[in-house]
Amino acid sequence: MEPRPRSFYVLAGFFGLFLLFLYGPTLTIAILSFQGPQGGLTFPMNGVSLHWFRDLFEQQAVGDIWGSFRRSFALGLMVMVTTVVVSVMGGLAFRKRFPGSGVLFYLIITSLVIPSILVSLGVGLIFSQAGLTVHWATSGFGAQLTWTLPFGLLIMFAVFNRFDKSYEEAARDLGASPWQTLRHVVLPIIAPSLIGVALFGFTLSYDEFARTLLTSGSYNTLPLEIFGMTTNVTTPVLYALGTLTTVFSLGMIAVFLGIALLGARRKARAGSDRGKGLV
Repeated sequence: MEPRPRSFYVLAGFFGLFLLFLYGPTLTIAILSFQGPQGGLTFPMNGVSLHWFRDLFEQQAVGDIWGSFRRSFALGLMVMVTTVVVSVMGGLAFRKRFPGSGVLFYLIITSLVIPSILVSLGVGLIFSQAGLTVHWATSGFGAQLTWTLPFGLLIMFAVFNRFDKSYEEAARDLGASPWQTLRHVVLPIIAPSLIGVALFGFTLSYDEFARTLLTSGSYNTLPLEIFGMTTNVTTPVLYALGTLTTVFSLGMIAVFLGIALLGARRKARAGSDRGKGLV
């Protein structure tokens, strides 16, 4: 076995530092959330316990934690569904060039490079000037779509650029209508990508701060509530909340990955059964 070159260890060390930089803060917060009852916000730890997790569920004076969580969860689902539907429709529309398609594409991409706080300010100002109520389910919803839709559309553009149109042609030759072709041919093929778009939409919405700051109205989403708590909460209960929200985010990712894996296994099983039938 040939010895590894020195460059391997240099790159491995660099990659290890990158992982430490990426996950170190989250790991630190998770560790400090298990401080003892007399523990503080920094090391060294003063005992180990679940005291701050119990305090998080029992003490509501620190903020509207669970109300903000419900709002973030509902908003994430709204943004996720809208992002998936509009992204698929946009991807299908851009399969053929139409007047203004180039300009529209660059307008979509532009929203990614505009500072998020300016988007939040602009959306909130439009709603105020129009006499509409600034609320997380209306103006906050619209502001977050300026962030999630471009990502969803870019994914769909890439998917449909690689899509084999012969499947659709075969379906039409067999007498399928455009709707049947979309439902029974196109959507099942791109289903893994749709799960990815849904995951993007939900997680980007759930964690979004800047674009929601001036568009949420009187009720905070969870990121805004956590930010507000940093100014008046001086106990590790804040770390306990951060740990729980991180676990929830990882759980949602696991759910989406499980759905994708289940779909892939079902597709493989269907292909195997079809092959046996031909034999």
